[in-house]
Formats: sequence, structure tokens, C-alpha cells
Amino acid sequence: MLELSILGFLADQPLHGYELKERIKALTGHVRPVSDGALYPAIARLTTAGLLDQHTEPGVSAAPRRILALTAKGREELLARLRDPKQTEITDHVRFNTVLAFLRHLPDRHEQAAVLRRRLDFLQAPTSFFYDSGKPVRAEEADDLFRQGMLRVARATGEAERAWLREAVEVLERPE
Repeated sequence: MLELSILGFLADQPLHGYELKERIKALTGHVRPVSDGALYPAIARLTTAGLLDQHTEPGVSAAPRRILALTAKGREELLARLRDPKQTEITDHVRFNTVLAFLRHLPDRHEQAAVLRRRLDFLQAPTSFFYDSGKPVRAEEADDLFRQGMLRVARATGEAERAWLREAVEVLERPE
């Protein structure tokens, strides 16, 4: 998810490392904060792999700034990751939001729709936070107010997301 965020934000524009960190933090930081200890090694791996390029520009008030940019190979890697997200990037809500944040970079509308259909298929399967004898517990069956609340909010969120996914897939699959 961190590497996808780096590639995605740098597909938008070259950025200084601090600016990149702030954008990633805004996207996922409240749920999964990004530390320098994770970000800068990921940048180094992507640079070593030829996916990122770095150059130095004069700093605004003092030290020079290292600017990161996506290479052509990095753009191809981003597109490959968007075409075929890992299963956890489909099933995990925060990871899927990261995919959504950059899916516009994938130029083929049918490929975009295929990613959304994978998420929709996942959301169609009956699920719950709680199970009784292997069967998902519904909000109306929960044994306390708080579990009922969790399940009701999850159901409403799921219904809204499924409705949006259906609409988006329909739009993407319309003839241009």
C-alpha cells in the first residue's frame, strides 16, 4: 500500500519527500500512519528498482531539497498494480481506497471497471464481524447495543459502497 501510494502521488507530479509523506498521511494516516522509517526505505527500494528518479533543487530558505519523480518504468509498475491489485487491496477498505485514489491513471475504462467489479464481488458475499455456529450474525441478532451499532453502520456503509460501485461500473462500461 505504501509503495502504491508513492507511485500514485508521484504520477500526479514530482514531490519533495516531506510533501509526499504529508499526502500519504492525508490519504491513510488517520488509520495507518506512515513513519520516516517506513517511507524512506520504500523510496530507496523504488529508486534502486528504477521506478523513481531523484534530483536536487535549491531549498526555499536553506538546505537543498531532494525531489522525487516517477520514471517511465515506475509509471508502468503503477499501471500494472492498478490493473491487478492484490486481493488484500480489494478486501481491505483502506487499501482499496488507496487503489481508488489512483485508479484514474489506468487509461482503459474497462480495466477500471474490472477492478471495481472485483470489489463489488467481494462485498456481495455475506459477512459479519461476529458469527454464531459459522453463520454471520445480523444486527438484529446481535446480543448487545454496541455490536448492533457496529453491524448497522457496517451494513449501511456496505449498501452505499455497493450502490456507488454499481453506478461507477455502469458509467465506465457505457460506449464512449
